Amino acid sequence: MRFGYGTNGFANHRLPEALRVIADLGYDGVALTLDTCHLDPFAPGLARRTAEVAADLDRLGLAVVIETGARYLLDPWHKHAPTLMHDDPAARLEYLRRAVRVGADLGAEAVSFWAGVAPPGVPDDWDRLVRGCDQVVRYAADHSVTLGFEPEPGMLVEDLAGWRRLHAALGEPDNFGITLDIGHCRCLEPKPVPDCVADAGPHLVNVQIDDMRRGVHEHLEFGDGEIDFPPVTAALEAAGYRGLVAVELPRHSHAAPAVARRSIDFLRKAAA
Repeated sequence: MRFGYGTNGFANHRLPEALRVIADLGYDGVALTLDTCHLDPFAPGLARRTAEVAADLDRLGLAVVIETGARYLLDPWHKHAPTLMHDDPAARLEYLRRAVRVGADLGAEAVSFWAGVAPPGVPDDWDRLVRGCDQVVRYAADHSVTLGFEPEPGMLVEDLAGWRRLHAALGEPDNFGITLDIGHCRCLEPKPVPDCVADAGPHLVNVQIDDMRRGVHEHLEFGDGEIDFPPVTAALEAAGYRGLVAVELPRHSHAAPAVARRSIDFLRKAAA
């Protein structure tokens, strides 16, 4: 079991310092969210800055996946806007293309993204999503990058059934896998969490891990929610998953080093 930590939980740290803390705590990798504070994909000198991050990752022995959950990177007024379903999705598409290129340059195990919430009054939100995802899939294939699409509570694709529908609509491309958030399974999936892991297993390319309660989309520290984690880590092992299992606590940056230390101690015990 290879554990990582998400940089969105280190938003008050400079990226090199966040990577150093994560490595010093014994994590195997990092889930790097491209955002205003960490490897901003729209700031000048992206190629140079990406090369510097690659050198840091190599020196620290950290694997990486790329996350694209930046809240206000594209629109300072509207969270996560625009999505692939907005009238003008150009900024979202460009963000995802840049994420793919960064992922290719860093040797990322996956580049993760999600649907977003459909704007009000859009009659063809599903068709727009499929068209946008098809562009991203083709671009990623040209760069030999694996995509992990994440079902997210409250978004147009919020569960595993929605991922399967989208995968089929895209023609079941080989490079379009699942990013599975363990907390989300407890939040809204009808099956027990280990069963969700088993169902997703053949398509798993990225795993986020956190605690959660039924019906409440709030990422919690381990032990503060309702998930029994040893069966979850066992299900990941049984599924043959060998990618990163990265802690996803985006609202815990105020105490990042302490939370990251507690998290890896908890996960090691759960895996054992």
